[in-house]
Amino acid sequence: MLGWLRREVAAAAVGLGARLSGGRAAMAKSKFEYVRDFEADDTCLPNCWVVTRLDGRNFHRFAEQHGFIKPNDDRALHLMTKCAQTVMEELEDIVIAYGQSDEYSFVFKKKSNWFKRRASKFMTHVVSQFASSYVFYWKDYFKDQPLLYPPGFDGRIVLYPSNQNLKDYLSWRQADCHINNLYNTVFWVLVQRSGLTPMQAQDRLQGTLAGDKNEILFSEFNINYNNEPLMYRKGTVLIWQKVDEVTTKRIKLPKETEEKEVEVTRTRAKAVPLHCDIIGDQFWEKYPEILADS
Repeated sequence: MLGWLRREVAAAAVGLGARLSGGRAAMAKSKFEYVRDFEADDTCLPNCWVVTRLDGRNFHRFAEQHGFIKPNDDRALHLMTKCAQTVMEELEDIVIAYGQSDEYSFVFKKKSNWFKRRASKFMTHVVSQFASSYVFYWKDYFKDQPLLYPPGFDGRIVLYPSNQNLKDYLSWRQADCHINNLYNTVFWVLVQRSGLTPMQAQDRLQGTLAGDKNEILFSEFNINYNNEPLMYRKGTVLIWQKVDEVTTKRIKLPKETEEKEVEVTRTRAKAVPLHCDIIGDQFWEKYPEILADS
């Protein structure tokens, strides 16, 4: 009887070890493995820039319910950038990011083999890291405004085969930033300073061109749109740059009996925000390493 019990215990231990160390292999041999055939192949084409763009879901309502300042809320913009920096530092192979309003685009290397270039992995990792960071860092930027409910973000993957395609994509997003911000700047100054209702302001701007909007700002409100902050007009570009970080450490020096505080300088790459034009060639000539994909 005792021998039989020992054999049962040994068999159970072997089985448990197999499940803990080789669970996937055991699953692969089961009769249920066929369900994997239903998974779609979403491998991104090789030698293409992989762009993951995320947008806030129902952010118009979210902004109103959380008291965002119109037309631009520095707190919200800086929070978005902080989340984007976190994405770049936590995930691999992102060479540049661009953001404006409630959207951010992340560009992965052409030769990236991260998660075997599966589109679903690129998208879900970026969106989930960004969304969780938004909630985590909210209190650092909206100190007096509680987060009433968690925000949502959607994402998409687009592949661009050439450097020019990628540059044109980022130029498109920056041009969109300018168009939207110019409209919003005029719209909200008409509402806030002229006393128009949102519907009246919309009717006033219907059919106007960029020159007309600039004229309204300057002639009626003495606002030169070109003097508006670059972050509003150009959006935010995140690129990798080497930055010196100074920290204080307590160490025990030779021939000393007590520890002393000393400053230690370390150089590391950080995702640094820039507010500049990326449509012209000057930016790309200044930072050629972005497209080098080394």
